[in-house]
Amino acid sequence: MENTPKVVVEPPDRRGLRRISIGGETVGSAWSLRGLRRTLKRLGYPKHMDVHDRSSMCWRGGDSATWPDRTWRRRTTGALLIAGLLGSMVLLVLIGIPDAFGALTFAQKIAGWVFILSGALEGVAALAVLDFWGKRQSKYTGAVVLLGVLIALGTHSMLCFLWLQEREYTRYLFVYIPLWFWSAWALWLLVREKAWRGTPHPKKFAAGVAATALLATVNLAYSVVYEPSATPVLFKLTVRFGKPVLDRDGQVLHVPLTFHTRNIGKVPAYVINNDFSIYGISAKLSDDVTGELKARREAMVGEADSAELHTEAPEWETISAGVTADPGTHFEPGEEFSYEKIISLPAGAEYDSIEAHLTMQLMRKDRGKIDAEFSTPHYSWDKTEGQFWCPPKECGEFVTYRGRLRHNNNLVNVTRRPVYVNALWTVDADDSYTYTFLSSSPDFTRPEDPGKAEKESSRESERYGVLSLSAYSTVSFAALLNPPAE
Repeated sequence: MENTPKVVVEPPDRRGLRRISIGGETVGSAWSLRGLRRTLKRLGYPKHMDVHDRSSMCWRGGDSATWPDRTWRRRTTGALLIAGLLGSMVLLVLIGIPDAFGALTFAQKIAGWVFILSGALEGVAALAVLDFWGKRQSKYTGAVVLLGVLIALGTHSMLCFLWLQEREYTRYLFVYIPLWFWSAWALWLLVREKAWRGTPHPKKFAAGVAATALLATVNLAYSVVYEPSATPVLFKLTVRFGKPVLDRDGQVLHVPLTFHTRNIGKVPAYVINNDFSIYGISAKLSDDVTGELKARREAMVGEADSAELHTEAPEWETISAGVTADPGTHFEPGEEFSYEKIISLPAGAEYDSIEAHLTMQLMRKDRGKIDAEFSTPHYSWDKTEGQFWCPPKECGEFVTYRGRLRHNNNLVNVTRRPVYVNALWTVDADDSYTYTFLSSSPDFTRPEDPGKAEKESSRESERYGVLSLSAYSTVSFAALLNPPAE
């Protein structure tokens, strides 16, 4: 025993852990006397070794009764660190998966993978807590845990900032706000523990973390702000009359009409709503010719299409109305679609001209995705439609298309309340109408505050890139009856 080196138990550190060394070499550490005996047994010492024998044991900074470790506190703190990191991991992965596998642009996919990889780092950091908050056998675990906490704090700060811009209710709010407070507490704890201590080249480590955070921020800003706004939506709508044909009896005039839509830009787009209207226009000659344009004021305030000298305000009559493309249809760049129709008119109709209108509401596909339910029509006069039913005396009669709208950057989805796109189409005795609006309210047909609902729709329409296009064509009725010879 005299030649056997003494077992030295060092003073407890600030957490209560005491290092064990033999012959100047560290062989382990212990939180308690029981842990010390397990370490000695593993090294081949007798199970019931006399720890008070000064010839074989040397106690520094306290004797065999000095074990200041608070087991329950240490384990609770470690469990909180692990729980927060695992919670952040799940949240980051849930945010990243839709973008990584479903985004339309490369930059948005990269942003999604950044979140997934950040979540993976959170998982690694959670495993590193077991060592760092334990006996710290590895000198790298402190830096790994610190990196995980910094990622969590940056991510949850960004989510809270995005939420504060609108302050809308979302169930994710009860996840990232508590996690923000957790990450702030965890960072304070790790700074107090100097978690970077022992890491080789700590300055390079800090520079690497800063560079990674900067790269992720620039990439995110590019995918969220710049790229979706830099490329415009370019569509070409055309309305073209074909060669008219009289029937055998010369009583009915058949006029071919073609509505053509083509995506001439680089951005795919959804058709939210659309309709066409065909009008017969007639105007009477005026007996009161004063030398001045008639109805100038009405023309200037928009109550008439133009000011005329010899004719009164024209009368418009709806001949035909309908839709060309189903709501929810999408056009990829270069894709085109034609809708052909033949309108039948009495050869003796007292029209001066025939005019065809095509209107279309589109939404950028690179900003959002509409659920498949949007393609299902709902009829307001059908009581079995549930929330879509509206008394005809109060609302009229219309067809509604409604679907959940999800932003292509999932950060928006987790910091904003759900948004639904609604497309209404109705035909009354005078005209055909379409109306498109975005709403988070379940009772979208009769909002409590119409003004507030209109502002919300305008804001969301701008966010998702909703725009309206139109085209029209006019032809003289006399030219239809007597087309020029070829």
